[in-house]
Amino acid sequence: MKIYIDADGCPVVDITVKTAKKYGVSCVIICDTSHRIERDGVETIVVDKGADSADFRLVNLISEGDIAVTQDYGLAAMCLSRKAVVLNQDGRRYSDENISGLLEFRAVSKKIRSSGGRLKGMPKRTKQQDDAFEKELNALLIQAVN
Repeated sequence: MKIYIDADGCPVVDITVKTAKKYGVSCVIICDTSHRIERDGVETIVVDKGADSADFRLVNLISEGDIAVTQDYGLAAMCLSRKAVVLNQDGRRYSDENISGLLEFRAVSKKIRSSGGRLKGMPKRTKQQDDAFEKELNALLIQAVN
């Protein structure tokens, strides 16, 4: 089992790396050339800058039972199809049951933006979000290593 981090714009890289090390699980950071992110003892894969290049690399590497950390619904759907466990930056697990609704929400949001509409941005990240993510990742790893 490995943990793959879609690291471009990911606020939980350090939490993920720390937690993976705690359980002795390999961790891979995937980012493009404009977001070069490296941590000691962790493999970093840097891909060319481009639409979804990091996403496609991650999907090509992930296997059944691996964990993906991403906030991208499209990437989450592709990882689920590979039978991976997918977690967002707030500790929410993506599943076959919730991904369709999330993809629909993304499509509607894109349509609103492309027609000139505005959507409310993300609020400032809180410690509670970090704690929820760390708690869920710990639970997944305890389950996996036992």
